[in-house]
Amino acid sequence: MISVFIECKDQESALAATLSVLVAGAVEGLVAEVVILDRGSSDGTAQLADAAGCRFLEDPDLRDVVRSARGDWLLLLEPGARPLLGWIDHIGQHLAVGGQAARMSRSREYRLPFLARFRHRASALEHGVLVPKAQAIANAKSGYALESLGRGLAMKRLKCEIVPAAVLAHR
Repeated sequence: MISVFIECKDQESALAATLSVLVAGAVEGLVAEVVILDRGSSDGTAQLADAAGCRFLEDPDLRDVVRSARGDWLLLLEPGARPLLGWIDHIGQHLAVGGQAARMSRSREYRLPFLARFRHRASALEHGVLVPKAQAIANAKSGYALESLGRGLAMKRLKCEIVPAAVLAHR
């Protein structure tokens, strides 16, 4: 089972898009919990997280939050990112085999416009990061952002696709 971590600030609509996709993973028993790490939102993010049954934490210490995760693996996502059809099976297979951290493949169908790709600075979480909890605990540092857990990892690329948040924000 996995714990999904999403860090946000005033991204209610983007968060709603991501949470709607994660429901299927919870129904299938893959997603044990969704943890929203809020960095000072003033919109309806807290209410959305509560309505969706997420654990909502305001300005949490990253190391403590990672340690308290229920899942043996963590899936780190940006608000607005949407894993596409088949993500549950691919992640489930990867967990069964075990091993190293992984990320999803960028969707071939949803891409930034040509010139926007050159200006775009990719986030470490843009393609989702699936990391063993033990490795995340070792890499978590107090006072750091969630993205720091996804930087510098040797990762396998999963066959499932994800629509990055940047593509949806650009539309």
